[in-house]
Amino acid sequence: MTDYGKPKQHDLRMQNRKQLDLTGVLNVESFDSEEFLLQTELGHLTIRGQNLHIKNLNLEEGLLSIEGLISSLAYLDPGSQTKNGKGLLGKLFK
Repeated sequence: MTDYGKPKQHDLRMQNRKQLDLTGVLNVESFDSEEFLLQTELGHLTIRGQNLHIKNLNLEEGLLSIEGLISSLAYLDPGSQTKNGKGLLGKLFK
């Protein structure tokens, strides 16, 4: 059952650049040890770092915990171009 009146919620909590807890995660589009691409309630989010791995994932509740050395967080606007000229689809299929 979809709740259309529910406001969008998306929160981040980072501890010492080593653990990131997120809410409002709709889907994990792709991930490896250096980059995660997530779909959140408020847009696509790219997380970059080293030795990244999933500690906890519950998409029914929209929860995700990532461990590793986190170096950057960036939201991708729909239709925007990244610095190398690729859009969102280009990032997904690199």
